[in-house]
Amino acid sequence: MNWKMFLIVTLVLSAFTVTSAIAIEGGNARKGKHLFKKNCKVCHDAGGEGGELTPMSKTMSQWDRYFKKKAKKHPGDVMTKTKKKDLKDINQFLFNSAADSPSPATCG
Repeated sequence: MNWKMFLIVTLVLSAFTVTSAIAIEGGNARKGKHLFKKNCKVCHDAGGEGGELTPMSKTMSQWDRYFKKKAKKHPGDVMTKTKKKDLKDINQFLFNSAADSPSPATCG
């Protein structure tokens, strides 16, 4: 194996390791999708009182910023009644499916 191939393999493995660590720390995106549909789409569906909201409504950094700073100001009590772990799961789903993510999703 030449040094270029070695470098490429090393970089790919490093990127995978870092991405996996972030996902594990952040939450479970699969569970987050279910929780988003169950808890958020009630008000944030087309025609809902909170206005339509999909994962693609924001970028990855906007979703993270929302959950770090603005979620506490969310109207109603859904954010205060939802477990912290569940909020991390929802945040991970929205982050992974954001408009600028590798896999944007509408949560259909």
